[in-house]
Amino acid sequence: MASISEIPDIVIGRLPIYLRALTQLIQQGQEITSSHELGQRLGISSAQIRKDLSHFGEFGKQGTGYQISHLQAQLKQILQVNREWPLVVVGAGDLGRAIAHYGGFVERGFRVVGLFDNDPAKIGTGAPDLKVKDIAEITDFVRERNIKIAMIAVPAEHAQAVCDTLVKAGVRAILNYAPITLTVPEGVHVQYIDPVTHLQRMTYYLD
Repeated sequence: MASISEIPDIVIGRLPIYLRALTQLIQQGQEITSSHELGQRLGISSAQIRKDLSHFGEFGKQGTGYQISHLQAQLKQILQVNREWPLVVVGAGDLGRAIAHYGGFVERGFRVVGLFDNDPAKIGTGAPDLKVKDIAEITDFVRERNIKIAMIAVPAEHAQAVCDTLVKAGVRAILNYAPITLTVPEGVHVQYIDPVTHLQRMTYYLD
């Protein structure tokens, strides 16, 4: 098995896609699959799938394919989602609230435990189990619960300041919905979700 530093990030980025496909196959009652079948479902070549998985060991047998539940368990372990990660969401606008109450996190290894904002009109509102908290409380909240993951859903002009606060509190992984590139120290990982950039990418192909 290769060390973490030797594995390209683009390979890591495909592992959750493989995991999702395997979970769907299990839900359909299937027990065995192949790189060819996975490739057809995902639009990825079977050779690429085999190469990606080979970074982490041997999971299948020539001629028999992959035992789905075993490969699913191995990928969960590799991605460290064979446990539940607590996370916080900063920004209690429409987007932030929708993210915080999304029902698909828990079954895939994550639980939103805190929703924060600086708007007095929003603080204290929301569902009993996830009321909006004052952003001033976030440092203590994150440190006390050893939270490593956060999502940022605030206006672009506030995103870097929020990011800095989270990093100082101990957060090491940030999913950023704000349309801005964040500056973070080495060892902090950021992923970006900006619907507009994806729309602009697609319009290139339209007549």
